[in-house]
Amino acid sequence: MPHSAAARDRSGPGPGDDGTLGDRLARHYALRIGQRTLQPGARLPSVRECARAHGVSPSTVVAAYDRLQAQGLVEARRQRGFFVRGLGTATAAAPRAEMPLALPAPLDAAALIRGMFRHRSSLPGPGHGTLPETWLDAPLLQRALRRAISDVDDALRYGEPAGDPSLRAALSRRLTHELGIACGAEQIVTAVGATHALDIVARTLLSPGDAVLVDEPGWVVEHARLTKLGMRLLPVPRGPLGPDLDAMRALAAEHRPRLYVTVSVLHNPTGASLSLAAAHQVLQLAESADLVVVEDDTYAWLAPAHMPRLAALDGLRRTVYVTGFSKILAPNWRVGALAAPAAMVDRLVDTKLLSSLTTPAILERAVAWCLDQGLLRRHAERVSARLAASRARVVRLAQDAHCRFVAEPQGLFGWVDTGVDTEALAEALAAEGWLVAPGRLFFVRPQTCHLMRVNFASAQDARFWRAFERARDALARTPDSQGSGGPSRDGL
Repeated sequence: MPHSAAARDRSGPGPGDDGTLGDRLARHYALRIGQRTLQPGARLPSVRECARAHGVSPSTVVAAYDRLQAQGLVEARRQRGFFVRGLGTATAAAPRAEMPLALPAPLDAAALIRGMFRHRSSLPGPGHGTLPETWLDAPLLQRALRRAISDVDDALRYGEPAGDPSLRAALSRRLTHELGIACGAEQIVTAVGATHALDIVARTLLSPGDAVLVDEPGWVVEHARLTKLGMRLLPVPRGPLGPDLDAMRALAAEHRPRLYVTVSVLHNPTGASLSLAAAHQVLQLAESADLVVVEDDTYAWLAPAHMPRLAALDGLRRTVYVTGFSKILAPNWRVGALAAPAAMVDRLVDTKLLSSLTTPAILERAVAWCLDQGLLRRHAERVSARLAASRARVVRLAQDAHCRFVAEPQGLFGWVDTGVDTEALAEALAAEGWLVAPGRLFFVRPQTCHLMRVNFASAQDARFWRAFERARDALARTPDSQGSGGPSRDGL
């Protein structure tokens, strides 16, 4: 990839567009503000950071920021920089323009998802949360769908309220015999993906204002979703072996939370899994604090079955187990499920009916067939073997780039210490077409962070790591890129 200043300045319209570099840079940021990939209150890069990232002079950046301020899109705060104003206070709407060539840096949960859904770049996204399309088994999905639609009459009716009986029965067998979670089909409720299952649980068991314990770092979308529901998030520091139990006890005693939502196996973003001892202690704490543990096992098919599951140790007494299939079959196969204590099931089904009426019986039946035939298990074994090889390659590339993994590399994600502010790093890499997931996304209270999540399946391209090193080294020479608050190079 060319590395001249002109080549790096891909932030505005194409080469044939009119206007100075300052005009183009201002339009780039105005467009991002209008699309809400830069949220109200977000801080724009410093003049020096922006100049380095876009290959322009500091005076060009000052001119662009002045234009944005004149349009009412940003405001200058003395000795702090430029910040995005609320869109309702802007005196001029963001200009309508074609999408810029560069990808917008992901500065919040919705922006990260929008970046994942954007296909304008041919380069892989090291910040993506899914497997590459080439790893998926399209013929398997086609066979499963043909089997599922053999009874056309079923496609003309609503499905069963709790979910397709064949999928619930197949899941009951898998949970009981493979994961050690003793669970009857009557304890299972299907959903439109694991995220929907988590939403059903939250809407059933919580009311606005309730306190909820969550892992920090943790899944950005779950943090955002619970916040939108009006919950008070209580972040529990998550280490390589599990949550900080002392912090968890203190939060539970002070705030009396209703739920603890956690990814126990192949945690997102660190890839770490609970030790058996930590799992036992978490359940003891939940018992003494009288709270329900929601165990999100989204990455179950990428993990060994013998890894400790909280629901297996607890016997679904005060745990709700959530899983899904989009991470292993295809992102658009939105099939998920939850397993819960029998006394809770009717309430969960009622919430499901109010939120989605039903779930897609054809897709559920297709997944059930994949489970019953052993085809999903064999596909998962192939993917896991391929992931192990790609993980080893990415670890070598990251270490060659002088990065450190904060937790042992496992599963789909690695939690990488870069040594610089990864929000600024994401901005610089986005200008070259690379989507990354900066660490601040995964904290309840966004803060300066040197950590970055990488997807082992889609971060194997050596070109990305060369671009990473250029951007990181440029930022390392900028004093205000180092930051002083938030997670440092020394841990989670």
